[in-house]
Amino acid sequence: MSPFIFLTVIQALVAAALVGVVLMQRSEGGGLGIGSSPGGAFGARGAADFLTRTTKWLAVAFVTLSILLAALAARENSVGTVTSTLDRNAPGAAAPAKPDLLADPVVPAPAPAAPAPAAPAKQ
Repeated sequence: MSPFIFLTVIQALVAAALVGVVLMQRSEGGGLGIGSSPGGAFGARGAADFLTRTTKWLAVAFVTLSILLAALAARENSVGTVTSTLDRNAPGAAAPAKPDLLADPVVPAPAPAAPAPAAPAKQ
């Protein structure tokens, strides 16, 4: 099994655990410290809470795995050379593009048969 697939599975497990731990936490209704007691968010009880520490470490693992997976994906999909010519006939140029079969067909507009006669002037 490739390391990319293995780390992707670990990433999914960490993400599911992070969602579960966040949902298990009790809502204190004090987002950013608004509406809660002054010492509630940064007191000894809040800092030592098991779910808070678990959330922190799962978030660190999630971000670390995300960066590692992005680096692996960039390394595996890197191209050895970069073509810097605009000449389409040069050796190594990409093959001409195939027509898009799902695009709207281009139908030429019918030409007008004859100009309409001018209306007679009323007197």
